[in-house]
This record gives sequence, structure tokens and C-alpha cells, in this order.
Amino acid sequence: MAVKEESHRARQAQETKAQVARAARELFAEQGYVVTTVAAISEAARIPAQTIYSAFGNKPAILGEIAKMWIAEADTRRLATESLAIDDPAERLRSAAHWQTRQFETGIDVIRIYQEAARADARMATEMQRVWASREHELELFLQSFGDQLVDRALDLFLACTATEIYQLLVLDRHWPVADYENWLGETLIAQLLT
Repeated sequence: MAVKEESHRARQAQETKAQVARAARELFAEQGYVVTTVAAISEAARIPAQTIYSAFGNKPAILGEIAKMWIAEADTRRLATESLAIDDPAERLRSAAHWQTRQFETGIDVIRIYQEAARADARMATEMQRVWASREHELELFLQSFGDQLVDRALDLFLACTATEIYQLLVLDRHWPVADYENWLGETLIAQLLT
């Protein structure tokens, strides 16, 4: 009975965290990370501020939960792992374009929130550097799977082609359909990276 009760409490606590993260994500995207207060998040989530402080401690921790939920929604880890099983190098790069696009499509707002937070808070700037370094490491491992089929500086070219600013320009500012961006990205990666 006690184990069942603990499990129920753990599920409730996780749902509370998710509810807070969803409300905070919306407020951060609409109003900005810096000006959004825990009190505003409390009101939007309909959860007492003290409960939010107990669950998270601070806004950076809330943003961390938002990022965790985004990565789960984007499912890019599974997609990237599946792409490693693709033998044809061009198709593997098209697959990479797919998971990269999926990541932007589900979380461009989260990336922009992190960028704003990093400009305002040295701790968040350090965290963002850690996240980008982790991303680069994962991409290096992915690109190593191609052996000698890629050009020199393949990582640099991949990072340039998948810059957040390019997605924002083409999809958000120029109103490209997401499928068109993904197709462009896949063909660009093939043209730039394959020897």
C-alpha cells in the first residue's frame, strides 16, 4: 500500500512540474524570460508559488524542465539513433535533416528563451554553452559514422547549415513550409558534406 501511495505522489509531483513548465513556457515565449516572474507562472499554472519554489527552486530549473519536455517531444535522440542504421550517406543526411527540423519545429521557442536567459544570467549562459557543447559532441559522433565519406570541416558545415537563425529566417520570417525547409536542409547537407 505504501509503495502504491509513493508512486501516486511521484506521479502527482511530476504532473505538477509539467503543468508549471507548460505555463512557464508559454509566458516565457510571450512576455520574455527575464520579465516573467514565478508569481506570474503560479497564476498561469494555478499552482501556489511556494509549491513551485519547492519543486524547482528557481526559474533556471523551470527552464531545465521545459527543455527536458521539449527533447522528449521532439524525440530526436531516437530519430538520430535510427539514422545511424541507414547505409546510404545521402539518405542518412536527409534523415539528419529530418531530426534537426523536428527539433526546431517543436522547440524554436525554447531555443529563443534559452538565448534570452543566457544574455541576462551568467549561470544560464554557462548552461547554454554546456548544452551546445553536448550537441556538438553528439554531432561529432554522428558524423564519424560516415568514415571518410565527408569533407574536411564537416562538423563546422553541419553547424552552419543548421543554425537557428537560418530556420528562423526561412520558416518564421520568410514563411517557408517546414517540409520545404527540411528538404532544403537535406539537399544542402548532401551538397556541402559529402565528398
